[in-house]
Amino acid sequence: MAMLWVALLACAWPEPDGAAAPSEATAQALAVWGLQFTPRVALLERAVLLELERSLRLFGGLDVLRARIDAQSTELGAAGRAWAGTALGALALARAAARPTPPRDLARALDALPLHCLDAAAAQSALLQRLGCRRLGDLRRLPRDGLARRCGPQLLEQLDQAYGLRPEQHAWFALPQGFRARLELPARVEDAQALLFGARRLLLQLEGWLGARQAGATALVLRWRFDAPRLSVACGELLVRTALPLRGAEQLARLLAEHLGHVRLEAPAIELELELRDMQPLAGITASLLPGTPAQDAGASRDLVLALQRVAARLGPGQVLQGTVLADHRPEWQQAWHPLGEAPRDAAPPPAGGAGPRPTFLLPRPLPLRSRDGRPLWQGELRLVLGPQRIEGGWWQRDPAGGTHHVARDYWVAANQRSGLLWVFRSRERTARAQWFLHGVFA
Repeated sequence: MAMLWVALLACAWPEPDGAAAPSEATAQALAVWGLQFTPRVALLERAVLLELERSLRLFGGLDVLRARIDAQSTELGAAGRAWAGTALGALALARAAARPTPPRDLARALDALPLHCLDAAAAQSALLQRLGCRRLGDLRRLPRDGLARRCGPQLLEQLDQAYGLRPEQHAWFALPQGFRARLELPARVEDAQALLFGARRLLLQLEGWLGARQAGATALVLRWRFDAPRLSVACGELLVRTALPLRGAEQLARLLAEHLGHVRLEAPAIELELELRDMQPLAGITASLLPGTPAQDAGASRDLVLALQRVAARLGPGQVLQGTVLADHRPEWQQAWHPLGEAPRDAAPPPAGGAGPRPTFLLPRPLPLRSRDGRPLWQGELRLVLGPQRIEGGWWQRDPAGGTHHVARDYWVAANQRSGLLWVFRSRERTARAQWFLHGVFA
């Protein structure tokens, strides 16, 4: 089966002195990010190798995928890249800064590369140069038996693997269980909005991690460390919650930018850290050729929630509220309001068993009604049309004053010519006389 590999260099080749730590961090970041495209990710000699043949159709073809990988890997710090039909061939081409597109003739492209582009050949470069070899093509023309006796079998093995004559074996990169990534800023940052430049690099890593997990972020924390030893607080942090599980770095960056607009740094920041606090499985949307499909409706609803989320971040906490339906028989406690994105996950619709009709509009508080001969009055005498529906409970819910929110009521649908259909109830508490209340209106 034909294969397509891309090699991403974590630092310039040959690697400069003292660059081991930065290149190692860059390689880890590239590996985590690359898992969103393929599970076949390998780390080899300060480089990241991705096998992408099976991913081409999923990501829109070679041109689209290559453009995305080239742009985002550069943003993550990749010093070079190259595509080829073998992993070692792509790595050798990347080290030689060759043309980053897949070559039509891999053998001819590799023949022109210098010896140091292949690790086993670089280790024997002194001997090979005395034999008159300067490029990999010269090495291939030497007698294989004599080359194996002089240089060992590893040189021929790597050479054959690079040219696709022998199968390659790699240890695949394992996805970390949780996500936490750090980034040392290239300069001191004094404006909170400027933190977004470095945070975007961390968000790209998070996008790859979430893609491999098939999940979306619902809560994440951005921390920054101050360059001020005498400051009482060594770092600051920002908690960001999302109304919907999000994966894309662009969406998360826009939301984070709105929140950073309310932050003022107490001192210059020199390091960033991004931690994923919570996530949810992210189900895909099945496309359809038919108009007005649920997939399109879901996409429109998602766009609305994302817009509301940005408005909430811009206006501040508690300014945009989200309603939640709760599993409670009592009408007043069947819904709760929370800041957008902070609704509890265990919200559930009220029990449906034995439920009668419910009004379109519910009054904030039940309104006491006068009565005549045991019948309620509201713009005239009300006729009880349907009922009673008994609702009782709440003895377990305590209020700050020490009492309970226990209710015991018989609900009716009532009507007359002037008021229309109303939802009324008669109290059944032992501590009060039976009294009628208006609680809702049917549209």
